[in-house]
Amino acid sequence: MARTFTLASRASPLAQIQTNSVLATLHEVYPASENGESTPKFEKRFMTGAAGDTDKTNPLFLLGGKALWTKELEVALIAKEVDLLIHCLKDVPTTLPEGCMIGAIMEREDPVDSLVVKKGKEWKNLDELPEGSVVGTGSVRRVAQIQRKYPHLKVKDVRGNVDTRLAKLDAPDGPYDALILAKAGLVRMGRSDRITSDLSPPTLYYAVSQGALGIEIREDDVEAREICDKIAHRETSWKCSAERSCLKVLEGGCSVPVGVESTLIPGAAGETLRLTGCVTSVDGQQHVEYTVEEVVTSLSDVIALGEKLAHILLDTGAKAILDDINEDRARRATEIKPVEQETQS
Repeated sequence: MARTFTLASRASPLAQIQTNSVLATLHEVYPASENGESTPKFEKRFMTGAAGDTDKTNPLFLLGGKALWTKELEVALIAKEVDLLIHCLKDVPTTLPEGCMIGAIMEREDPVDSLVVKKGKEWKNLDELPEGSVVGTGSVRRVAQIQRKYPHLKVKDVRGNVDTRLAKLDAPDGPYDALILAKAGLVRMGRSDRITSDLSPPTLYYAVSQGALGIEIREDDVEAREICDKIAHRETSWKCSAERSCLKVLEGGCSVPVGVESTLIPGAAGETLRLTGCVTSVDGQQHVEYTVEEVVTSLSDVIALGEKLAHILLDTGAKAILDDINEDRARRATEIKPVEQETQS
């Protein structure tokens, strides 16, 4: 009999939509057999308990690295309770647990951030927001870049899934005038109608791998690797691998203000990868930015280019910025108080 593979993700509404999307792709690649042939079968499982879901009070900046979204899922993967983990790739650490690997990176949605203004307000972009307006985000990367370019705005932490954040924005007595959210999440949730404007680079450099789904598997699962090979998207894989290799050298997580932009350009000599990276202090006062561009012909080429960019950034001021951020986070993390578990909303 054909093997049944279990897809697993967090239980948030967006994670379920993403898992269902991958499941639909797999069913297209492996349609149900009508002549008795053995084909893989797929089922899904949604898990609760991720630290990032449980603690919705303390800022992500203080909660640590990206493993707060993936650890519980990886425990189940290693135990062979599930077979393929479906992640927002931007939430996946650049160093995985021993025995785990990214088996496939799916075709990327638009990776930019988007501005969403409070219902009833006529502002069209960040430039139109009045001085003192409160912009909500859970990302220290966005905080840093907004503080740098729009120091007249106030930035306030906001947590929860997409619908929860929109409800907080639209509440008549709520503190927020606008939110900044990943465009891909809004599109996948069917909430693209709320997008006021896109915040494309250089206005806002996006998070590493934002907009892409990654599938994590066990390294020794040959059958899962074969399945992943059939649904991986090469162009997205190359861009995201370059971005992730840069971040890995910078030793950043979701709590580090690293922004990127990557472009693959066709040419007679082959494809050229243009990769921009930036590191910004949380108060926006310090900023390091650099662009590298080279012809690439393999995955190892794009990884090397990402590493090259990271070393240039470190050598031109990023190391001092990151050292200060990590020192400040370690100090403030001691002030975190435990919170009661919240029901998934």
